[in-house]
Amino acid sequence: MKNAPSTPRVIAVVGPTAAGKSDLGVALAQRLGGEVVNADSMQLYRGMDIGTAKLTPAERGGVPHRLLDVWDVTVAASVAEYQRLARAEIDRLLAEGRHPVLVGGSGLYVRGAVDALEFPGTDPQVRARLEEELAERGSGPLHERLASADPQAARAILPSNGRRIVRALEVITITGRPFTANLPGPGAEQGAYDTVQIGVRVERPELDRRITRRVDRMWESGLVEEVRTLEAGGLREGRTAARALGYQQVLAALAGECTMDEARAETVRATKRFARRQESWFRRDPRVHWLSGDSGCDGGGSDRLAADALSLVERPVTA
Repeated sequence: MKNAPSTPRVIAVVGPTAAGKSDLGVALAQRLGGEVVNADSMQLYRGMDIGTAKLTPAERGGVPHRLLDVWDVTVAASVAEYQRLARAEIDRLLAEGRHPVLVGGSGLYVRGAVDALEFPGTDPQVRARLEEELAERGSGPLHERLASADPQAARAILPSNGRRIVRALEVITITGRPFTANLPGPGAEQGAYDTVQIGVRVERPELDRRITRRVDRMWESGLVEEVRTLEAGGLREGRTAARALGYQQVLAALAGECTMDEARAETVRATKRFARRQESWFRRDPRVHWLSGDSGCDGGGSDRLAADALSLVERPVTA
């Protein structure tokens, strides 16, 4: 271990999928004697390994990785629950004088961990009523209602994402305020920890190539068989896990709704769209310091990127 600042701080490695965040997180944790805390919402699910590009034990380089394989695929994801789990890991590591290295592209999960956010509770009756309406009418009418009540939330949530639309409408009903009003704007004084946020950027053409290669490797590594195994364990009933990129498309192919080649192509297209939304999310936060991940075989594991990231960690916090 070298170059470790005397006072530990939280390091958040963020950015779009396939940019090289996981490799950079391992490199930083190795150099600083820290641990990686997962901030990818789908990597919390047990058995969802290939399709989420979860690092293998060998790829983790001896660095402990926390908050992997936490939930069964039938469990609905909860940002509030993730916040509780992540802060417990962060607090433990800071108390030990070690650096928590938060790694992931789930923007709200990252903010829930490091920012002073409070998430509204749930109302089972309101939720049940909205879910019944979703089942009967589809997500389109609900998204139109959300656009009327909270245009900013409607722009951020895809019209096809019924689960998130239901949650946004539930919060609006419970609180009487727009869903986005519960989230402080990026850049406000809201940090819960001394945190340095490092964004890994990759030029669009290269990122698109990496995404295509990644999806190809997933199919070659047995994604279809992984989905079949998880389907037997209740994946189709999981409101969150069943919508994960790759898993949703393979489930559609297994149900005869498309061919497996079509599922593969759609996974590539959907992942590229998702990567653009991730980058847009993090770009809105001026606290993120962006570094190039274009060098190296996958970018994030290069010595130059790790060295640049370490120099940021050693700076005093100014924002």
